[in-house]
Amino acid sequence: GWLGRIAGCNLGKPIEWGEHWTTAHIRDYLERADAYPLRDYLPLLDPMPPEFELRENWPETTRGNVRGSARDDDIDYPILTIHLLETHGRALRPAHVAEAWLTLLPYLQVYTAERAAYTNLLHKVPIEQVASVRNPYREWIGALIRGDAFGWTNPGRPVEALTLAYQDATLSHVANGVYGELWSAALLAGAFSSATVREAFDRSLDYVPPRSRLAEALRAVRDMRDEGLAWEQAIAAIQERWGHYSWVHTINNAAVIAAGLLWGEDDFSATVGLTVQGGWDTDSNGATAGSVAGVVLGAAALPEHFVAPLENRTRSAIFGYDNAVISDLARRTLKLVEG
Repeated sequence: GWLGRIAGCNLGKPIEWGEHWTTAHIRDYLERADAYPLRDYLPLLDPMPPEFELRENWPETTRGNVRGSARDDDIDYPILTIHLLETHGRALRPAHVAEAWLTLLPYLQVYTAERAAYTNLLHKVPIEQVASVRNPYREWIGALIRGDAFGWTNPGRPVEALTLAYQDATLSHVANGVYGELWSAALLAGAFSSATVREAFDRSLDYVPPRSRLAEALRAVRDMRDEGLAWEQAIAAIQERWGHYSWVHTINNAAVIAAGLLWGEDDFSATVGLTVQGGWDTDSNGATAGSVAGVVLGAAALPEHFVAPLENRTRSAIFGYDNAVISDLARRTLKLVEG
């Protein structure tokens, strides 16, 4: 799970800009680089055509330049979750999450809903109101990306995973923002007892409020797969139906993740590649899809070209965790499972 999440995150980082890197723009770039469909870290065009603009992290996230994982909030949050669970266990509450953010997580390394919540905490807004006061991002993807570690530490126990994830999500999010984290926690918990990624996905739908917009989107993507649509057709349908949301909203990005999982067919490279090709919040989506595929397939089955460049270490903005050893994080995760 750790390896899959970190590799998928790094894959999407150089094109994490949904307004610029549309699906069509990504395909154009990849075809010029002779790298379509995407099955490895993003290649670097040299010279870079002026119509393409990679994110500033490209010197450490493009093919041939990955030497250890780059820092990203999609990696910071699972690290912080392990710390929280080691400290508080099943007694975890939103106030504990708030204290950890203020103590260990720099303000400038949190974004959208998390930054709004952080600001509210600094202004002494009551904990039960932090998610909703001056927070127009409260249904965006920030909570969904924080769910994995709750699933990793509750393998085969989705109810326990989402119960803990709820304590984390409600600090900064409401409604579908919260449901996104509950879904990701249940999805990862169920992945440990699933033979295929499709099985893990199908099981996860039982843990999304059935009348929510998130459940509607996830079921719709599943139906597209069962109806035999090609991935390109499904992505076009997703963009038409949910493209009115911000490119960092929970619902549209969850649909892209679902498409990557369902069309990836238990192939790690295809799963993360298709997910990132779907656009919008590419690093977050690649991270979640990679995490699920990593758990189902197992570390030994993950492609060497994704795993070896990580050099078993990751940068992090969490105080005391920079240059963390990935295998050490995995051992600490396992220790929480064993109690």
